[in-house]
Amino acid sequence: MAPIFALAASALLGSVAAAAEQVKTWGRINWVTMKDGQRLVKEQGKPAMVVFHKPWCRACKALRPRFANSREIEQLSNDFIMISVEEEEVPKNSELSPDGAYIPRILFMDPEGKVLNHVYNQKGNKQYRYYYAETASIIDSMKNVLKQTGARRSNA
Repeated sequence: MAPIFALAASALLGSVAAAAEQVKTWGRINWVTMKDGQRLVKEQGKPAMVVFHKPWCRACKALRPRFANSREIEQLSNDFIMISVEEEEVPKNSELSPDGAYIPRILFMDPEGKVLNHVYNQKGNKQYRYYYAETASIIDSMKNVLKQTGARRSNA
């Protein structure tokens, strides 16, 4: 009896862990934490995209599949350090909340780790400049960052 219980518990915990990992990642993109991302930006000389989201957020849930299914975002992500910031990891740094701490919000950093406040959703709500509801605006911002920072565009 005990081995069956252990097997069932292991399967359940494995499913929970897989579900938790799925929340943290959007698509087939190499995501890192804020701490690792800030280090990698400087080491690799790449700009960063920082996605602030929470598992329970309705707008995050709506954006996640569009983001994850975008082949162009996936390709562009090769030229960025992709940073995922969830609920418990949100830094209390005001430069990461230039117009509020709403979610989801997407910020970009230059290869030195400085937040690019001038890169935001040009077609979005002026009150929530870093909120992106559609992938086309995200792609526009990603291309803008690559152009401004002189970062190479991968052919991956």
